[in-house]
Amino acid sequence: MKTFTVRVFGAAVVVFSGRSVATNFLNHNQLVSGFEDPNWFLQNIPFLDVPSQQIQDVYYYRWQTYKEHITYTSSQYGYLLTEFLLPTGYGSPYNGINAAAGHHIVEGRWIRDQKYGRDEVNFWLAGPGQFAKPQTDNYNLDASDWAHEYSFWVANAVWRQYLVTGDADFAISHLDNLVKQYRGWDNHFNSDLGLYWQVPVWDASECTAASYSSGNPYHGGAGYRPTINGYQYGDARAIASLATLKGDSALASEYTGRANALQTAMQTHLWDSGRQFFMHLPRDNNPSLQLFDTREIMGYFPWQFDMPQSANIAAFSQLKDSQGFAATYGPTTAERRSPYYMDMNATCLQWDGPSWPYATSQVLTAVENVLNDYPSQSYITSTDYFNLLSAYAATQYRNGVPYVAEAHNPDSNSWMYDTYNHSEDYNHSTYIDNVIAGLLGLRGQSNSTLTVNPLIPSSWDYFMLENVAYHGHNVTVLWDKTGQHYNQGSGLRVFVDGAVTANRDTIGFLTVNIGSAVAQTFDAQVNIAVNSQAYSQYTTPFASWTSQYDNVWRAIDGIVYRNAVPQNTRWTSYQSPNASDYFGVDLRRPQAVSNVKLFFYTDGGGVKLPSSYDLQYLSGSSWVTVPGQQRSVSSTASNSPTTITFPTITTSQLRVVAPNPGSGNGWGLSEFEVWAPAIYKIQNKNSGKLMGVQNASTANSANIQQYDDNGTRDHLWQLIKAPGGWYKIKNLNSGLLLAVQGASTANSAQLQQFQDSGTDDHLWRVKSDPNGYFMIQNKNSGLLVGVDGESTANSANVVQFQDNGTPDHLWSLLPSVPVS
Repeated sequence: MKTFTVRVFGAAVVVFSGRSVATNFLNHNQLVSGFEDPNWFLQNIPFLDVPSQQIQDVYYYRWQTYKEHITYTSSQYGYLLTEFLLPTGYGSPYNGINAAAGHHIVEGRWIRDQKYGRDEVNFWLAGPGQFAKPQTDNYNLDASDWAHEYSFWVANAVWRQYLVTGDADFAISHLDNLVKQYRGWDNHFNSDLGLYWQVPVWDASECTAASYSSGNPYHGGAGYRPTINGYQYGDARAIASLATLKGDSALASEYTGRANALQTAMQTHLWDSGRQFFMHLPRDNNPSLQLFDTREIMGYFPWQFDMPQSANIAAFSQLKDSQGFAATYGPTTAERRSPYYMDMNATCLQWDGPSWPYATSQVLTAVENVLNDYPSQSYITSTDYFNLLSAYAATQYRNGVPYVAEAHNPDSNSWMYDTYNHSEDYNHSTYIDNVIAGLLGLRGQSNSTLTVNPLIPSSWDYFMLENVAYHGHNVTVLWDKTGQHYNQGSGLRVFVDGAVTANRDTIGFLTVNIGSAVAQTFDAQVNIAVNSQAYSQYTTPFASWTSQYDNVWRAIDGIVYRNAVPQNTRWTSYQSPNASDYFGVDLRRPQAVSNVKLFFYTDGGGVKLPSSYDLQYLSGSSWVTVPGQQRSVSSTASNSPTTITFPTITTSQLRVVAPNPGSGNGWGLSEFEVWAPAIYKIQNKNSGKLMGVQNASTANSANIQQYDDNGTRDHLWQLIKAPGGWYKIKNLNSGLLLAVQGASTANSAQLQQFQDSGTDDHLWRVKSDPNGYFMIQNKNSGLLVGVDGESTANSANVVQFQDNGTPDHLWSLLPSVPVS
């Protein structure tokens, strides 16, 4: 990580990417100098300038690691934030793990382009996160879908996302999904106690002190824990708040009641008045309801949701106690006085003392809430908070440069769990959110205001956070004690869309009037080249040469890593004997295309950025240069996109050809993308025939049938995103929507096309299976699209039916973009 003395520009204002006016005080280009794909950061992140170089360097490092974990899963599901760079053996399809997804949503709320956060929410609440998973010990025996594999505070995360984006419609659209997710934990609920139980490993914390006491350090220790109960409390409060926004007073009242009851139960059964701490209550063989005798870091997690009472804040004295959780690189995950502290006989990753960023970031959020939402007290102060955050920043280093892995030694500058080609740039915590919402005090609101309450030390004479995307506006917050650092006047000043909107002479609380939220618009195009799962019926890659160290599939896997990590997600021509080489994609059928993105790769050694290149398409049996290319400026940085637009051509294959540098050196690609509208042929697995409209009719109520692919336009369907993660499926020939006759909920009801009347039978989910086929489920009936009688004949009717496992319920969504 490079460090800089930031040069302050004048008081110029700029128009930000054609949107609202922004300030231009800091040298943004200098701050992202040396980054891969610097334009992405220039367009998307708030820029930070603070006296602590360590806090600042880790801030920009964590933005880089966050970006590299943004993967493009498929044209149906869009983007997903991953936890590990490489897939694990226990994650959902597309390498999703919900353990830290709450962190991902909250951290990503500060990205200007909201599509990443929206897709993340859609993935877990309406996409693969809702798919059935194995119910075994390796995948959580007690949970049936991926969104419940680990404990998950998703409703709270969606609410906090809304507080920054201001997009109430998106958050409210998931209200039904959030209620379903909440009730998905009913099988973990003990109605006698009014509490939820969880096994520590499925709280994302294996080998805890509590699980040691059970005799099964990895899968043991089931109990009523401050984690899942705090998460459920936070989610109940969030659901109630969203219901209030929607105007659903009955639902708001129900979930307010659930939250209140859970709060009472936690205070009654999990608060240890002697130890002044929220504790683990063992579930099994515990008729007297004895609390476990070791304080664990999770006892602070309920403050992440403002659950505890003011009288409970004495618990925070343990953060500063040398026999509690205090540590140079802490806090520890179990109190030092415990006999289970740092039990090195464990055969799994330990949560009995090591410092885990996952937990540290939750503790920081808890302290932020205490200092902002509770009455003044002396147990934990803003100075204590700053010390904790500074220690957290210091933890995130290795060999003198910013770095994050899984868990750190609490007392020495070394990572304990840092497996090569696995743990690098671990995405399992927040940090950016703690800096923005905690240290600098930007607290999102559900109205047209922002509150600012910095927790900075008194020694800081300046700071700036520039161009925060908040409710669709650009917000800059700066503190300049003397007015001579930034030359914008002295004191605390807040700019909204380039103009000073609020100020005060000293550090303290400010309420800022922002104005009405401005909705963001989204490009409906999808990447039709991606095939991250290498499904046989979709795009396939090809090349004239592939290095023995690389894989041709890695350039269409939706992943672009940083060069700084060993993981390999590229294709290269390294050691090729050829003067030039090509990499291409076979789209499997003719497509109308006009937009390609190439992520050229260099490792600074034997793989170079190409000195020139030629984008070509297959015309008949010949390769021809794509005419009329408009290329973005070629980047000199690895893994930065080169965008190429051109007048629409129709082809089934594209390739890029480039000369090799010679001497065994080659050139490389991290990703080859083709962006186009989300238009598909929908092919039945059982019959091989396409979904179409009877006689290519354009009339309301025309029947949906299957037919051979004869090239007619009624065989083309466009997937249009609808609220709540649903799709509308529009026929390209008629412009009408896929629907169920009479909005029936019965088996064998005929599918028809109809104008958009807003009914639920016009809404569909697409649910992929392990082989790349999709089940298409109706919102109104819950039934699947199938073929009447499993027929393989032309003109057989397409109907809805309950899921009985027959192959006529499986469909391929084959990208098929027409010329117009």
